[in-house]
Amino acid sequence: MQLAVSQLSVTEAFYAGILELPVQRSFTSPGAPDYLVMDMGNMALIFVEEDDVIRSHPMLEPRFSMFPRGIGMTLHFRVDDIEGISEAIVEEGLELLYPLEVKPYGIKELWCFDPDGYLVVLDEPIEERKKSGS
Repeated sequence: MQLAVSQLSVTEAFYAGILELPVQRSFTSPGAPDYLVMDMGNMALIFVEEDDVIRSHPMLEPRFSMFPRGIGMTLHFRVDDIEGISEAIVEEGLELLYPLEVKPYGIKELWCFDPDGYLVVLDEPIEERKKSGS
């Protein structure tokens, strides 16, 4: 799955830095656009700068102004240390849709927007933390 973003460095800081997800920079050929890859087992999430997408596919340019990024898409991730992540999101001034909450079905969950407006849902199972001695 490929997502267009404004700046790879900002996206990398959010997903790899704040959320501590396995995001890696691409190794591209000279002249090829940079991108980020998050390997998720049987699929990968690829982040590409919008300007590079438009250069490769100019017919898409009008659609980027017609439809804001993230509309109709929600990205779900299981994370560790959701409390620390929640604090970092607030400290960075990122938008929370629903703050950290303990759900009756055994998870801690929060909903936020990434720097490009993609809706991100984070959860951490309560049982796994207790079993691991945390």
